Amino acid sequence: MSRIGRQPIPIPPNVQVQVEPTRVVVQGPKGRVEVPYGHGIQFRLEDGRLVVLRKDDSKTQKALHGLYRALAANAVRGVTEGFSIGMEVVGTGYRVEKKGSALLFYVGYSHPVEVPIPPGIEVEFDPKNKNRFTLRGPDKYILGQYAATIRGIRPPMTYKAKGIKYVDEPWRLKPGKSAAKK
Repeated sequence: MSRIGRQPIPIPPNVQVQVEPTRVVVQGPKGRVEVPYGHGIQFRLEDGRLVVLRKDDSKTQKALHGLYRALAANAVRGVTEGFSIGMEVVGTGYRVEKKGSALLFYVGYSHPVEVPIPPGIEVEFDPKNKNRFTLRGPDKYILGQYAATIRGIRPPMTYKAKGIKYVDEPWRLKPGKSAAKK
């Protein structure tokens, strides 16, 4: 059996889990997350725990067994604790602001780039540095995809040290041509 897939997922008392034929719906204090499944995988509720089973022992079934168990565990963790990603806009004249249900990025283009905030995602700005903000939400996939979309607007530049980056992402600065000549 899959080492990850065979571990049952404990369900906290404030979380409701519904197992349907094609999806698992997890509801908790932070929100609601759906995990679609198929491909010979089954979910069962046993003694306050969620157990993942697979059809056979083929290589793909073993891989999917661990994958769907991890997705369900992330859903349970997301509706109880939530996930967060810190981001930072760095550069002279670069800034970000919240306007209604969207974020406006001024990052060196001739126009501001508007990115709508998906439902379920909260944006919290750092009071000391307005170019630092934190994205929070219960669904790890949607949160990560939204953060990657934001970073893709102006990825960190290796020569100029400016762009949109994750807070814990290190700068990989390269020396310019004049530094290489010396």
